[in-house]
Amino acid sequence: MNGPFREDEYGSMKMKHEQPIGIAVNQLGYRSQDTKIAVIPGQGGRFHLVDDQNGETVWHGSTSPAIVDAASGQTVSRGDFTGYEAPGTYRIETEDGQTSAPFVIAESVYEDAHRALLKAFYYFRCGMALDELHAGPWKHEACHLTPAIVHGEESRQVDAWGGWHDAGDYGKYVVPGAKAVADLLLAFELYPEAFAQPLPLPESDGSMPDVLHECRYELEWMQRMQDEESGGLFHKLTTLQFPGGDVMPEADTAALYLSPISATATGCYAAIMAMSARIYAPYDEPFAASCLKAAERAWAWLAEHPDMPGFRNPADIATGEYGDGQDADERYWAAAELYRTTGEGRYHEAFQALAKQNAFGKYELGWADMGGYGTFAYLMSEREEDPELAEVLMRGLIQRADELAAVSERDGYGISLHPDQYIWGSNMLVLNHAMLLLIAGRLSGTEDYESHVHEHVHYLFGANVMGMSYVTGYGAKPILYPHHRPSEGDGVKAPVPGLVSGGPNKGLQDDYALKHLAGKAPAASFADVMESYSTNEVTIYWNSPAVLVLSHFV
Repeated sequence: MNGPFREDEYGSMKMKHEQPIGIAVNQLGYRSQDTKIAVIPGQGGRFHLVDDQNGETVWHGSTSPAIVDAASGQTVSRGDFTGYEAPGTYRIETEDGQTSAPFVIAESVYEDAHRALLKAFYYFRCGMALDELHAGPWKHEACHLTPAIVHGEESRQVDAWGGWHDAGDYGKYVVPGAKAVADLLLAFELYPEAFAQPLPLPESDGSMPDVLHECRYELEWMQRMQDEESGGLFHKLTTLQFPGGDVMPEADTAALYLSPISATATGCYAAIMAMSARIYAPYDEPFAASCLKAAERAWAWLAEHPDMPGFRNPADIATGEYGDGQDADERYWAAAELYRTTGEGRYHEAFQALAKQNAFGKYELGWADMGGYGTFAYLMSEREEDPELAEVLMRGLIQRADELAAVSERDGYGISLHPDQYIWGSNMLVLNHAMLLLIAGRLSGTEDYESHVHEHVHYLFGANVMGMSYVTGYGAKPILYPHHRPSEGDGVKAPVPGLVSGGPNKGLQDDYALKHLAGKAPAASFADVMESYSTNEVTIYWNSPAVLVLSHFV
């Protein structure tokens, strides 16, 4: 299916969902000239590409030699049908009776999914009513509009409405929010043509692209999270406890609390505000100026607090922590973005000093490890004044991309995860790695990584051991029961479309996983049930790298 399923299709989708799919393919389909691989359980042999409309065989091939794939726990072979380019709807069959889900070959495959992945951020909005015109059946009332209590200063309140709910719960967190915005702004910076068409959003105006309208909704919330007194950033805004699993956002009326200021939140904020100042300047100069002013004030706070301990939840707060033991990577990213935006030598000097540290990875793109964003900002800057440092960073980026490509070459499903990397949010790693491969290829001028990026996308949309599309509403067998409170509590059978599930997690970190997934191979440690939050939750920062990666293909 190359688009979100309708409400009246949900029953048939559920029946298909419960039927195993043997041969794993990208259930959205394949662009005509892209790499096309089907992963076939077993020893392999001859396979056939069959026209799904008339049953005629249009292509014969032989699989690669079978391998034992440690991550999936399967013996698999791979059928390569890259050479077949004729548009149509097809399926893969083998001589022993295995078959795949139907898929298309077409010039355009990803446009609808790309738009849905971006539109998902609108569904994550907090503090405003989602109207039927823009939200369809997934509409709901405004939520979380009461001022927040500053934890530890209970007589003080801050009006910090707005922004995006972070995940399947209703917390709002600066650090992962900064990663999500960074991915979206990078996507726009690298692929502006991918965002030419309105979604639309309530703010759509035909002037500023909708991706920038959507990011601004989060950025303005972040500005409200900056402490007026000190310039530091409150780490997060949540209730003391998570609400029940079917509570709609407007029914979550417990008191809101601002957790204490942290260096990691302040560093991320300085970085994303400096980046935003640069990108919004052609569209809204006053807003861009406010972003730069906010970034510089946050940087001043960082300079005044060089040795802050890592954030930990206060004892009475049990919502997501997003703790981090050190903040050098966030400072590194902030220095890079401030230098790229302003050209000021003090930021360059700070970046050069931080680049010499070995305390953090310079090519990581997770919410806890932001070094890669600093490296990207420096290598993409036109202000380069230290060619030796740039060369070192570029060599390291290519080395990292080569390492990921080598893992992909050996993996049965063609992705870059080792078995021990199927952790909470493993799909974020899949997509972060695809991001890195794309940007490494772009900066180095090589297409060597392109086929590996294809396979990471194929994995997301069904070419995995589960035979499932990890994006709600997209594919023949998509996720139906994400850990997402609005999808559970809204009375609509189908989940909110365009949400990326966290994916397999060998850690068995919820009760359902402990009971039902023990003994499963890492890549098979997944359950499409609401109860399995450690495998099937959704978050803004799992959607955001998916938007960037698909931007390359639309």
